[in-house]
Amino acid sequence: MFSIAAHGHVNPSLEVIRELVARGHRVTYAIPPALAEKVAETGAEVMLWNSTLPSPEDPPEDWGSTLLDNVEPFLDDAIQALPQLIEAYQGDEPDLVLHDITSYPARVLAHRWGVPAVSLSPNLVAWEGYEEEALEPLWAEPKQTERGRAYYACFQAWLEENGITDHPDRFTARPARSLVLIPRALQPNADRVDESVYTFVGACQGDRTAEGHWERPAGAEKVVLVSLGSAFTQRPDFYRECVKAFGDLPGWHLVLQIGKHVDPAELGDVPANVEVRSWVPQLTVLKQADLFVTHAGAGGSQEGLATATPMIAVPQAVDQFGNADMLQALGVARQVPTEQATAETLRATALALVDDPEVAGRLKEIQAGMAQEGGTRRAADLIEAELPA
Repeated sequence: MFSIAAHGHVNPSLEVIRELVARGHRVTYAIPPALAEKVAETGAEVMLWNSTLPSPEDPPEDWGSTLLDNVEPFLDDAIQALPQLIEAYQGDEPDLVLHDITSYPARVLAHRWGVPAVSLSPNLVAWEGYEEEALEPLWAEPKQTERGRAYYACFQAWLEENGITDHPDRFTARPARSLVLIPRALQPNADRVDESVYTFVGACQGDRTAEGHWERPAGAEKVVLVSLGSAFTQRPDFYRECVKAFGDLPGWHLVLQIGKHVDPAELGDVPANVEVRSWVPQLTVLKQADLFVTHAGAGGSQEGLATATPMIAVPQAVDQFGNADMLQALGVARQVPTEQATAETLRATALALVDDPEVAGRLKEIQAGMAQEGGTRRAADLIEAELPA
């Protein structure tokens, strides 16, 4: 297994890896040191490599603000990582390569070794027409710039050096085989996804007791969890609006996860029914919550669906806007732009959502459908099916 040091890319794979190890497979997991301890807990052998990407603790601003700012670091990192990984696996080549969608070296290594590769996708995948409808509009302007042309030339040259003739767009977006670790309900244009390549196994969740315990306070009529995930958490103004929205709402209890970069003192005095944490065991809280105010990351979105929790989606970056659109279209969430997320708007939206029987009914339908997708065990079964005879 190959991934980068980002919680949103590592976490979805962990239970699958744990299951493969439990079935008796020898699994190595190539990961930078920042997340090595988390990976080691699965029982996999950690294969360390050094990355040039921003670490999980770095602020999101370190990724830059443009499309090329976002993608160039992945290519640069892949090019410098490949020699490290070739050396690490010299004489110990695997029978099968698993990889996160961001791990370009993994597919190159699988090609060099002549072994099957299976992508584990933690978010949406390509559909028929994806290139024309999504990629081309996104890249139309950057491809006209000298910098954009240089990026593609460098990518193409690196692939060709390693015996791969695919165009970079196809290489990154079109794996030969992929297990999709989100529910089909979150996939745009799901009816146009090639099911001979992509299999939706849904959320691969396991025993989370090691993450910690949380209990709903006695007397709390409604519980709301607010979390912007692990990366885009530097939003003290937003958190203050959440305190205003729910802090004096009779019968409500607010669990406010603010991350590591915000000092609780920045929120001022908070009422007794507001619980401020740098981190919470999210799934445990959601199983007991009545509302989830989320950035609509892939992990949070599917945990909200899995626990049938109504959501207010306040997307911050990248795929979160698309996820928020999907959640709203499914009838289980309301999307509120960050700049419009005032106390008044959050409160009004919350009160409308939690008492809406149609929202509750739709969530139960989706929850039941997700339970049929198979999760961890089905993912492991399908991976074993790809192993050479």
